[in-house]
Amino acid sequence: MFTAAFRPFFLAATLWAALAVPFWLLSYAGVIALPAGIAPYLWHQHEMVFGFAFAAVAGFLLTAIPNWTGRLPLRGAPLAALVALWLAGRVALLLSARLPPPAVAALDLAFPAALIAVVGRELVAGRNWRNLPMIVALGLLFTGNLLVHLQQLGLAYTAFLGNRLGLATLLMLIALIGGRIVPSFTRNWLAKRGASALPPPAGRVDAAALGLTFAALASWVVFPDSALMYGLSLAAGVALGVRLSRWRGLATLDEPLVFVLHAGYAWLALGLALAGLNGLAPFMPRSVALHALTIGAIGTMTLAVMTRATLGHSGRTLSADRPTIAVYVLVTLAALLRLAAPLAGSGYLAVTLAAGFAWSAAFLLFVATYWRLLRFDRNQTGT
Repeated sequence: MFTAAFRPFFLAATLWAALAVPFWLLSYAGVIALPAGIAPYLWHQHEMVFGFAFAAVAGFLLTAIPNWTGRLPLRGAPLAALVALWLAGRVALLLSARLPPPAVAALDLAFPAALIAVVGRELVAGRNWRNLPMIVALGLLFTGNLLVHLQQLGLAYTAFLGNRLGLATLLMLIALIGGRIVPSFTRNWLAKRGASALPPPAGRVDAAALGLTFAALASWVVFPDSALMYGLSLAAGVALGVRLSRWRGLATLDEPLVFVLHAGYAWLALGLALAGLNGLAPFMPRSVALHALTIGAIGTMTLAVMTRATLGHSGRTLSADRPTIAVYVLVTLAALLRLAAPLAGSGYLAVTLAAGFAWSAAFLLFVATYWRLLRFDRNQTGT
């Protein structure tokens, strides 16, 4: 398993995504009491950003970096130690009511600190200056996590700020990295089929969309209830939608492995547009836009990248089989149900629970479908 970073980290991310949401929902429904010393809703937010999503980011980055630098990948004992640090943070947060806050903070912050050191070393040693901004992104995730712990240490009331900073960083990574891989993979797929109309090279539209997205997310972190943030979010959502429309997503309907990347990016555009519209003229709970960005954009894009990366690095054909398509359908259903829950009246809890079930089912099905590819490398399986 520790022959490549995507194997343990993708398994860790998906298993924690599948387990942490039921923990939160059972706590929300009053069935169980979480042994966490942090408020349950803050724990839920923290673990989705700094637990599940951060593990997926680590798996992606540590797998991509050898391609960027030409250096050998992190593997064996050092990789296992990094995974162990991530796991220690999850256990510490879950049992934080029984542990001293300084110990919880130290255990949870050890993983992002170690990841920054590893990624920084590899990029500098490989002289891969183009991707050095990844260090900034990891630093922001570390800072967001630290801000949550400062509140638990009684030093500052910054947990919500920290969670916003972490979430905004993840969404910006989707805007940036998704803006590279979605048109690139689409162009390659269409070109193999002899299509003449291909996604255009990046230009002013792309730069404007990314600039507006950065401004919108930054304003949300610092001024979460301002008219400026609402206006920028609406503009960013529209700009990202225009950007996405140029990538010929509908032409990829025959290959869900490609089309799902467009769907994940569409959730990002929709979520930002909804946040802006609802702020300027409120017509729905704020949670609707938030869950479009989290379950929709982060959930869909994470599964899209993990399925493709696992198939590609395991030497399999880059095509979605029926279980993989079911994974995509389930995470989409989870997003739609969670967005619909506020409209369900007295059925709010039931619809929310159904959304959580669909979310967990999507990630458990991913584990069941890709377990052998993630557990063993090709030499071990003989394929």
